[in-house]
Amino acid sequence: MQLIDIGANLTHESFDHDRDAVLQRARAAGVAQLVITGASREHSPLALQLAQQHPGFLYATAGVHPHHALEYTDECDAQMRALHAHPEVVAVGECGLDYFRDFAPRPAQHKAFERQLQLAADLVAAGTVKPLFLHQREAHADFMAAMNNFDGRLGPAVVHCFTGSREEMFDYLDRDWYIGITGWLCDERRGAHLRELVRHIPAERLLIETDAPYLLPRTLKPLPKDRRNEPMFLTHIVEELARDRGEAVAVTAERSSANARRFFGLPG
Repeated sequence: MQLIDIGANLTHESFDHDRDAVLQRARAAGVAQLVITGASREHSPLALQLAQQHPGFLYATAGVHPHHALEYTDECDAQMRALHAHPEVVAVGECGLDYFRDFAPRPAQHKAFERQLQLAADLVAAGTVKPLFLHQREAHADFMAAMNNFDGRLGPAVVHCFTGSREEMFDYLDRDWYIGITGWLCDERRGAHLRELVRHIPAERLLIETDAPYLLPRTLKPLPKDRRNEPMFLTHIVEELARDRGEAVAVTAERSSANARRFFGLPG
């Protein structure tokens, strides 16, 4: 069983003391490829650097998360565009809107999101199509409005770490976007509704991710003492996901991996 983790925050400081061991455990657990999330001016270049150190295994995204929207200046935009000149950077983002935390003012979130959508549209216009790695939390209407402003000008998109409602999910699927499922599925407090919803994700639109070090699956037994999520636990997530979808684990794994390679343009 070969898995692809489409979103792990491997530049996070919690991995600084054992990052190589984390990658070894991921490989041993069947993670064949992994996309490192770039979500700020600081961490997007680090994600690229890490991907370059592990060719064929690690890839990166480059973008600015809505929590960091205030840092999206003209200089930041130029930096992101330079990062996207590298083939190891396979998606624009993490970008979007987050009204749950509101760590950045909403006007700043909108501006940063729109500028990254413009970056993605410019790449498409130049003949270099890179998909969007999207974040949306409690901002669905404004999120959809921003995306609709770029209708027909963007490449594929995944709503990463999907935690939303049935209506939101079908809005995304109606636009042929992909859905990223994490260990949120395994959280009986917040993710129980996903158990039923994941049955309705078409096989060709399903992607899986850990979002490590966040969102440790609560159904892991035993839970690690440090409560840190890491890519090797993708195996547990795909097992839970397959059960909820009524599929064999190997089927869910194979389909999601094929989807990830197609979506990001990864080699087989």
